Amino acid sequence: MQTFLFILLIIVSLALITVVLLQSGRSAGLSGAISGGAEQLVGKQKARGIDAVLIKATVVLAVLFFVLTIAVAYFIA
Repeated sequence: MQTFLFILLIIVSLALITVVLLQSGRSAGLSGAISGGAEQLVGKQKARGIDAVLIKATVVLAVLFFVLTIAVAYFIA
């Protein structure tokens, strides 16, 4: 069981890294970091198309990553 969870954790980790790297950048450079924060507070734009799918996949994989990490830690101890 422990080996299966560990292998699954590695697969989810690699998938999470891939999904995060596939997402498009929201801003460019330091000026984008400053104006990007204000843009999120004032008018949040909805993601469309592949960006929306990647955002949902990132959330699902992140939650799965944390659950698997806790499960692996539980079975090791």
